[in-house]
Amino acid sequence: MRKFTPFSLNIKGHLHEFDRPQVMGIINITPDSFYRGSRTVGQDAIARRIRQLLDEGADMIDIGAYSSRPGADDITAEEEISRLWQGMTVLRDIAPDAIVSVDTFRADVARIAIEEMGADIINDISGGDLDCKMPDTVAGLNVPYILMHMRGTPATMDSLTDYNDVTAGVMQELSDKLNRLSLSGVNDVIIDPGFGFSKTLQQNYKLLHDLEVLHRFNRPILIGISRKSMIFRALDSTPDDALNGTTVINTIALLAGASILRVHDVRQAVEAVKLTNLTINR
Repeated sequence: MRKFTPFSLNIKGHLHEFDRPQVMGIINITPDSFYRGSRTVGQDAIARRIRQLLDEGADMIDIGAYSSRPGADDITAEEEISRLWQGMTVLRDIAPDAIVSVDTFRADVARIAIEEMGADIINDISGGDLDCKMPDTVAGLNVPYILMHMRGTPATMDSLTDYNDVTAGVMQELSDKLNRLSLSGVNDVIIDPGFGFSKTLQQNYKLLHDLEVLHRFNRPILIGISRKSMIFRALDSTPDDALNGTTVINTIALLAGASILRVHDVRQAVEAVKLTNLTINR
């Protein structure tokens, strides 16, 4: 077991310090996300979802308007921005002070989300690979950046799993991207190993087994495994039935020192944080 490492982030010019693992609740302003329970369309549905996440104890909220599941429809930047405006308007009306990350790989969308919509963090599934302007954009915005590991695009990632060793491969590719971000002047970087993205079922569990090596980067570690196929396929079930498995994997990640859990089900993740803290901090 590894004790939690406190971390800090610059949010709108103020240093926020975190002394326990954070729970980040997911809002998808999409009609086709892989887990149907997360699809939130329309202002009333968005408002209900936001209140649910906050009532259950979310520390942060991650809002996305582009589905990255394989086979999902591609949408224009204009459509992504329109969806985000709807979601962020409702979110900021209900929770003006909440820490909000925006899930986008497009630099122009990221800039508008921060400068005009009031978001705080950029969450990029591609680590800058799908838009070469992203590192410089994030540096100019001076916001925290979630660097996720993925190869290719959501449409091609499942065919790009040819690692000699998945952990070594992920570490090397994340290291290269961290260097690029550093050269651009990005300061606050959160590492996401990208479970479910360009990794086979077995590779996901090898990476989970080796999770503690990510602490070599000396960065906060975000884990996003909520209801993913690495859980429901291993259990021969569906995303709807993957809550218990999600809690198990989140607990394993917490015991390995995870900093942030990105989840659909906040209450269960909050409980996992409380119970693992009681176990570790003795």
